Amino acid sequence: MTRISPLVALAATVLLLPVGATLAADYTPQLTALAHGKIKEFAESPAVVAAIVAQNAITASYDQAKIDTLDKQWKGEVSAADKPLITATMGNAASKYLVTIQDGSQGLYTEIFATDNKGLNAAQSSVTSDYWQGDEDKFSKTFPLGADAVFFGKVEQDESTQQFQQQVSITVTDPASGAAIGSITVGVNLDQL
Repeated sequence: MTRISPLVALAATVLLLPVGATLAADYTPQLTALAHGKIKEFAESPAVVAAIVAQNAITASYDQAKIDTLDKQWKGEVSAADKPLITATMGNAASKYLVTIQDGSQGLYTEIFATDNKGLNAAQSSVTSDYWQGDEDKFSKTFPLGADAVFFGKVEQDESTQQFQQQVSITVTDPASGAAIGSITVGVNLDQL
């Protein structure tokens, strides 16, 4: 009977893992520090908090049918000439602030978007493919879990740049009250860490 050394078995296992699984484990400490440091700092900026609080007041009465209608509208606007919902969201002060954060990151951040307490986009640095994040882990594994929740998405390789990125999501809290008010997701270019 042939015995395989534990080291050979470990090496074979690592080779069989998808690239993203290996990278995710390698960057967890850096991404965690980023989430609790710089990301939390700009997530709790006055501009982002004000946008989320204002939108929470507007969307408080929205039911799932209204959310689905808005999400469908957004998806249709992505490729349309007329984009009233996208233009309104991208034109608010918090979105403009997030654009400056992304632009100033020297390529570290590939996207930034904040949601209200229903998972609807409240501010963003670039246009997302959908408006409602509430049905995705980036929202469901942060906001409902409270102030210190952090969620890491899967590592993905951008086909055009060949760079690896991973989404980091946290709960956004109101610094004045400590209450959870929404979430923020940041695409992090792992090649820049």
